[in-house]
Amino acid sequence: MPEGASTPDPPRRLLREVAGVWRLCWRAGAWLTVAQLASTVVTGLLPAAVAWQTKLVIDALAAGDHTAAFGSSVGLAATGLVTAAFPHLIGYLQGEHRRRMDRLTQDRLYTAVGSFQGLSRFENPRFLDRLRMATQATGAAVGPVTTGLFGVGRSVLTLLTLLLTLYLLTPVMTAVVLVAAVPALAAQISLAKRRVTMLAGLTPTMRRQFFYAQLITEVQAAKEVRILGLGDFLKGRLLTELAGVQSGERRLDRRVMRTQSALALLGAAVTGLGLLWAVRGVAVGELSLGDVSAFVAALAGAQAALVSLVDGIASGHEALLMFSYYAEVTSLPDDLPRSRLAPAALPALRRGIELRDVWFRYDESHPWVLRGVDLTILSGATVALVGLNGSGKSTLVKLLCRFYDPDRGGIYWDGVDIRHADPAQLRRRVGVLFQDFMSYDLTAAENVGVGDLDALDDRSRIERVARLAGVHDTVAALPHGYDTPLTRAFVLAGSDDDPAAGVVLSGGQWQRVALARTLMRDGRDLLVLDEPSAGLDARAEHEIHHRLREHRAGRTSLLISHRLGTVRDADLIVVLDGGRIVEQGGHDQLLAAGGRYARLFAMQAAGYQAVEVG
Repeated sequence: MPEGASTPDPPRRLLREVAGVWRLCWRAGAWLTVAQLASTVVTGLLPAAVAWQTKLVIDALAAGDHTAAFGSSVGLAATGLVTAAFPHLIGYLQGEHRRRMDRLTQDRLYTAVGSFQGLSRFENPRFLDRLRMATQATGAAVGPVTTGLFGVGRSVLTLLTLLLTLYLLTPVMTAVVLVAAVPALAAQISLAKRRVTMLAGLTPTMRRQFFYAQLITEVQAAKEVRILGLGDFLKGRLLTELAGVQSGERRLDRRVMRTQSALALLGAAVTGLGLLWAVRGVAVGELSLGDVSAFVAALAGAQAALVSLVDGIASGHEALLMFSYYAEVTSLPDDLPRSRLAPAALPALRRGIELRDVWFRYDESHPWVLRGVDLTILSGATVALVGLNGSGKSTLVKLLCRFYDPDRGGIYWDGVDIRHADPAQLRRRVGVLFQDFMSYDLTAAENVGVGDLDALDDRSRIERVARLAGVHDTVAALPHGYDTPLTRAFVLAGSDDDPAAGVVLSGGQWQRVALARTLMRDGRDLLVLDEPSAGLDARAEHEIHHRLREHRAGRTSLLISHRLGTVRDADLIVVLDGGRIVEQGGHDQLLAAGGRYARLFAMQAAGYQAVEVG
């Protein structure tokens, strides 16, 4: 359910979700819906038609009326042809509808997930569990509510016609068949609820199992897993989680076995009772042979229709329970509060960005990460953030990108509170190299070009920023140059079929590719570089920072680095400690003050001098 909303009554919720599924069903293919409805009516009438035509053939033969028997046989044969052909037509219609539903539901789901502008939900285990359930409620999973509902309609129509046949022969047996269906329906719905409850309860366990499987099989962890000998350890964890999943499945399977066995015995008892009644009817002359054949066909067909109906209702109920997770995720509002007013337009950055008394923590149960930060990033200036790990530097970057909102205080872009602006508009004005940058399984050109999708095919621009990031020569020397996949995981569309066409870069090379991707956003109002040279050697670091100094000239930029020698030319150096600004000023000014920055700089300088002496 949407966050903060009250939970409606279960019947209302189910009706609302049925309506939601059917709206999707109609949007996925109106003509397919109509075609399935028509086929449902036809196939629903066929079993009763077969039963009555069989009765007419047998009675005509018994009476010696061969002309009537021949006519009825022709009708029976035609009905048989339709009965044989229609399942294949229905199978095609259902398959096509399922494919369209799958595309539509996935489109809506990932559109909804992509609309969450913040990061908080993706750090919430409960939401991740619901998201996993929602991903399993697309396409074929909601089939029992769409195509399956046609099956339910077909079973209802078949059942009504066959029950009418039974009623004409024996009202008593009709009542027996109907009464026997009640416990079957209740049992199947109970099993459906238990199945969904089990799946929801096991979702965290299955996510952990998937996590350990990824660690064992993916290349990112392969080196460390092998050097530390973690294979058996991770396999043990995986098998423990798997045992938990299978234990839950086993308990449900045992219940299903007991329930289905009881229902099968009930069905067999009803069938046996009906046959005994038919034999008695023939013996006392109350039924003809044609009546018996019609009765047997109607009884068997009615029971099959009841089983199909019960299974369809139970499967539809289970699908609706699954769909509720999909409906919940796709109806969630943005996780960042929206201003009641129209989004404020962000002006071109002329004065600067101000952080006014900014406090932030990731959760109420966690300590403050930022504590009353006041900071001004003047337009055209370079501000450097330095401090020990955990001092709040990267968190401040996330707030500037509005992945979160401050708990107190505000961030102002030329006087406009960024909470009143469209997050997408804000992010179009910012270029960021994150410390934990992404390595995409794409070609080299695409890895750089996705920094600005509008210029994804602008090879000259891609090569220009690659040169600025110092990675052009590396990429140009790859087997297929900029068209070389930077992965060996799979062959990408348009690449060579030879797996060797994919290349895995070193950490430093990937850092340069990520930097080039950020530089694709040239001309943005704010450039943020979070540890842009952490993976580079000393010479490469010197070259990159020399180029970036020239590139940053006159641009508003925020630079974060633990290597203080790389930030000494910044217009303003800000020292964070424990989420507070403890010092700020120019390099020479901070050295002269002899405070924390001076001590950190002296420690790093002494380390370099020790290396040189050694």
